[in-house]
Amino acid sequence: MTPELHRRIEQAAELLRRGGIVAYPTETFYGLGALASSQEALERLARAKLRPEGKPLPVLAADLDTAAEVVAGFEPLAARLAARFWPGPLTLVLPAAPGLARELTAGSDTIGVRVPGSEVARELSRRAGGCIVSTSANLSGGPPATTSAELDPGLVAQLDGVLDGGPTPGGLASTVLAVRDGQLTLLRAGAVPWEALLPFTAPAGTLQGRGG
Repeated sequence: MTPELHRRIEQAAELLRRGGIVAYPTETFYGLGALASSQEALERLARAKLRPEGKPLPVLAADLDTAAEVVAGFEPLAARLAARFWPGPLTLVLPAAPGLARELTAGSDTIGVRVPGSEVARELSRRAGGCIVSTSANLSGGPPATTSAELDPGLVAQLDGVLDGGPTPGGLASTVLAVRDGQLTLLRAGAVPWEALLPFTAPAGTLQGRGG
């Protein structure tokens, strides 16, 4: 990354640390982000996106340790999937750590989390100091944006900043996969094909999260 991009990431991270919401590039489209620990920012983000009530907000993390802060634990199958497909476009829906904002879980006992393939997104999470929301930077039902110029002006007006990291590849969004009790449930087909996930269902060692 260039020094200029590092500067932009730090500026966006500072906005997040102050409770702001920003748009930023991921490995597929531009995402809309707030720190998972900022209740006010999560509420603002949901309103800005016109997101329906009862729909959870997934998060992304700089690395596995950061992801572990929002989950109650990584059972063996989840640990193996994370080791193979992270960083990358695979969102794992796992048991949530206690005390998370309702916007993240929609009142359920699970949360969706991934370590993204985008170096910019990972660095933004690292500098912001925690997991950040990872929902597409568009109004609900609108087309996703692959460049900052494609962002809806009405949405941008409600943000605290836009991290312009250049064009993103587009394509399929992340695959969303629920993992519980050694069983996989495909919630959304995406960039990681189902066939690539099946070989990782055999038992393996356990990796514990910090939330349990």
